[in-house]
Amino acid sequence: QKYGREIMTQLKRLGVSCDWERERFTMDLGLSTAVREVFVRLWEEKLIYRDDYIVNWCPRCHTALSDLEVEREERNSEFVYIKYGPLVLGTVRPETKLGDTGIAVHPKDPRYQQYIGKTLSIASVEGMIDIKVVGDEAVDPEFGTGVVKVTPGHDPVDFEIGRRHNLPVRTVIGFDGRMTPLAGKYAGLDRFECRKKIIEEMKALDLIDRIEPYRHAVGICYRCRTVTEPLVSKQWFVKTKPLAEVAAEAVKKGKTKFTPKNWEKTYFEWMDNIRDWCISRQIWWGHQIPAWYCENKKCPVIVAREDPTACPHCGSSKIVRDEDVLDTWFSSALWPFSTLGWPEKTPELEKFYPTSLLVTGFDIIFFWIARMMMMGLKFMGEVPFREVAIHALVRDIHGQKMSKSKGNVIDPLTIMDQYGTDAFRFTLAALAAQGRDVKLSEKTVEGYRNFANKIWNAFRFAEMNMQGVPPQKISSFKEKDLGLYDRWILHQLDSLIEQVDHAYQEYHFDEAARLLYDFFWHTFCDWYLEFSKTALNAALLSSVLDNLLKMMHPIIPFLTEELWQKLGAEGESLMVASFPTPTKTGFEKESKQVATLQEIVTLIRTIRSENRINPSVMIPVILSSDQDQLFKSMGDEQEMICRLARVEKLTMTKERVNPKGMAHETGAHFDLYIPLQGLVDFESEQKRLEKEVAKLKKDLESLESRLARPDFVEHAPPEIVEQERRKKEEIVLKLTKFQETLQNIRSV
Repeated sequence: QKYGREIMTQLKRLGVSCDWERERFTMDLGLSTAVREVFVRLWEEKLIYRDDYIVNWCPRCHTALSDLEVEREERNSEFVYIKYGPLVLGTVRPETKLGDTGIAVHPKDPRYQQYIGKTLSIASVEGMIDIKVVGDEAVDPEFGTGVVKVTPGHDPVDFEIGRRHNLPVRTVIGFDGRMTPLAGKYAGLDRFECRKKIIEEMKALDLIDRIEPYRHAVGICYRCRTVTEPLVSKQWFVKTKPLAEVAAEAVKKGKTKFTPKNWEKTYFEWMDNIRDWCISRQIWWGHQIPAWYCENKKCPVIVAREDPTACPHCGSSKIVRDEDVLDTWFSSALWPFSTLGWPEKTPELEKFYPTSLLVTGFDIIFFWIARMMMMGLKFMGEVPFREVAIHALVRDIHGQKMSKSKGNVIDPLTIMDQYGTDAFRFTLAALAAQGRDVKLSEKTVEGYRNFANKIWNAFRFAEMNMQGVPPQKISSFKEKDLGLYDRWILHQLDSLIEQVDHAYQEYHFDEAARLLYDFFWHTFCDWYLEFSKTALNAALLSSVLDNLLKMMHPIIPFLTEELWQKLGAEGESLMVASFPTPTKTGFEKESKQVATLQEIVTLIRTIRSENRINPSVMIPVILSSDQDQLFKSMGDEQEMICRLARVEKLTMTKERVNPKGMAHETGAHFDLYIPLQGLVDFESEQKRLEKEVAKLKKDLESLESRLARPDFVEHAPPEIVEQERRKKEEIVLKLTKFQETLQNIRSV
């Protein structure tokens, strides 16, 4: 109740649109019924069995772990080469030699043919022992000496070798991580203490050939980080191979598709190499296994849908239920249909199974996705979902996984309180590039809070000009009533709708966020709102805002809903409004015309900035071009150019301009000149530019030197090399411009 509420509170604050009346928990009664039904059916089909088998055991948690619950951690260790009579073999776990019941070599290894099938009498820390040599293809002749000790009680591979060659199981490490009585004089020692002691004693007995440093992956418990111990115990298993084959085939045939597609390879690799699934756990919480044992040991195990009161085999009332519970992923595997009322044939099951989309992280492809696929196909005869969208993991700014012990956890509730939910959501969407983890920092969230503020302030400004005019369908506007800037914004909006829609469809949420950010901040605020100050079309302004709010709503729902209601649009809520569709207005000519105007204004602003001309000062500008069409199209826009770039006089000429004492910029089909006389102090500006040029030359020299080094170009990450090349191009461009301006100033 406590932690479940916390998670649900976070989801609700984030604005997740769930049907909260259908909230379920895996221990709910209905789900318990489904779990028991699945267990019994699999048992009846002999797909569940109970057997002595080697499992991953956590000596601290005192429970078995599935292969997926064991994490791998690289650690430094020692590879100890031990003398076994005439043979030498290497191991990182010399303490387990006390449980050796065989030695194995590859059956085709010519070095050891003479020993296969023989029993060797060898010296050991226990005195003289007899040990059998077997030939098995599981042995890699290239690893170590090509000889391995076989300890069936403490290694999964050895367990299988032991079964193939009828070698006995000898358990010398107990469930508490200490040596058992079978370990003789080492009994009671911690397994790692025993390792040290046994190495010392083997050295004293000259049983060690050599010791080498060794780094390898050690299995650790995902809960408590304790080194796991492979141990043989009585556990429950699911035969997964027949289930996995069907589930893999469904993805191969396209019944379920992964996005990004490359995750299918990960899915297939696991399915193709799957081992039987250990589903029993020795923990307090979970679905208790529906199996009972009779006091009469000859009676077989009882597996039943309803709790029995007596043994069905002998009639005894003295029966005991299995104390183990099921792995939590067993009940989770049934989620797509157990939550809809299965095994009953409910209307919900018929309507919502299979679901259209599963969105989840890549770290549980094996734990959850694969198992839902297996169980869904087995019990429903159909895949549980048509698409699987795999998202990245959210990490801290340094790419580290968040953990309380590291102190790098970012609490979503705190972030939302501080910066707003919309800003937090937009941050997550903007950083969610497919195939990359999200590196989250408060600074980034703060940046997108500024964007949320920009939306609010822009709306407030637009609201004053819209005069309460509600939005209408774009298609309802007549061409004759649209000015140049109206046609331009409609052409830009059409392109945006197509791109954003495609990004959403392909789950490229980062791309959708980038497109919306750039369009709203730059195209809409920097340009269209400025155009509207002198060329206002209130109805169109309202309609453009309506479309933008609709496109932004999936990412920032709260702010957009609030503003949409203020906009006076028809409909109950923005969340159920139709997504915009392109109108194909085709105003390409007007779009190019405004693009030229934007280029002119931008270049004038660039000259102002680079020459540190006060933004409030009105300046003269000369526009030179040999393009008649440019003069014609810009002739009527002079007033707008002058207003946006703070130009007191714009002179258009076809004549060649003498650049003496001027700053210069080149556009696509024109040149811009700004006389600097009276605007800047030529002497101080010349000194400043000389310093800038010297610095740029030094930076360029350093970059060229780095890019000329083969070791950098060949070994650095490609994106870093490309970044340095782009930086070089930018410096060359800037240097050229500064040198030209410097020359023009010197010539005065």
